[in-house]
Amino acid sequence: MKLNKIFKWVMVALVIISVGLLIWGFSQRFGGSTVDTLLYWTYAMLGLALFCVIILGLIVGAINNPKSLIKIGIILVGVAALCLVAYLLAKGDPAIGYTGVPVTGGTLKLTDTILNLTYIVGGAAIAAIIVGEIRMAIASKK
Repeated sequence: MKLNKIFKWVMVALVIISVGLLIWGFSQRFGGSTVDTLLYWTYAMLGLALFCVIILGLIVGAINNPKSLIKIGIILVGVAALCLVAYLLAKGDPAIGYTGVPVTGGTLKLTDTILNLTYIVGGAAIAAIIVGEIRMAIASKK
């Protein structure tokens, strides 16, 4: 019960800070440093969310059902394999027509890896939607 109150007040504090930063950004007309501050806050919030989902999810899963750790391990290995495939498929070629600051080969390879991951996951999502609809159509006819 006490832990729930702590979580509740932490969430309220994070929302108040977020709203305060948003109002501050509007009052400064989103000038140079305000945008950076808002982006850093966004990164912090995303990191906190990922931490809560992954680490706390693992802890709760291990407490409630220790066998679920095997399933989570398999999923993590699958995600790592998917990232490796996307990395191996990435060419790392420079952008055509780009005249800005020169970019390192590692940055180009990472950018292509992220694009490949986006394509793979997007294609998998579309395939899952189509397969799901087909399965529901077949199941409803039986």
